[in-house]
Amino acid sequence: MKLVRLDDIVGTDREVSAKQWTSRRLLLADAGMGFSVHDTLIHPGAPLEMHYKHHLEAVYCVEGRGWIEDHATGERHAIAPGTLYALDAHDHHTLFADERMRMVCVFNPPVTGREVHGPDGAYPAPPARADDD
Repeated sequence: MKLVRLDDIVGTDREVSAKQWTSRRLLLADAGMGFSVHDTLIHPGAPLEMHYKHHLEAVYCVEGRGWIEDHATGERHAIAPGTLYALDAHDHHTLFADERMRMVCVFNPPVTGREVHGPDGAYPAPPARADDD
């Protein structure tokens, strides 16, 4: 059994920030669970363009309001507490926070915690595992 408390993550190297977001990485690849879990704050202001080409992500909003735009369709969807969106096709998207949003994010495959968004909005491909041969 694993037990992680947000208070033990804040202020450590598992709290990673950029201009538009702060991600508290609760569960990472080294936990061996096959997914990672993040408590993420999306700061209001600038749009956040992302395109996870190598990961699937599910995001559950627990606080704040904003919206997401699907680049493939141009559709925009309101995001508010109680809303979950799943990027099940490596969807290129932009997230806008009208106010600070708090999101619970789950990634598959799990991230290591060292990833940063590249210029294309993606995390790099995860390293090949020995059992993938």
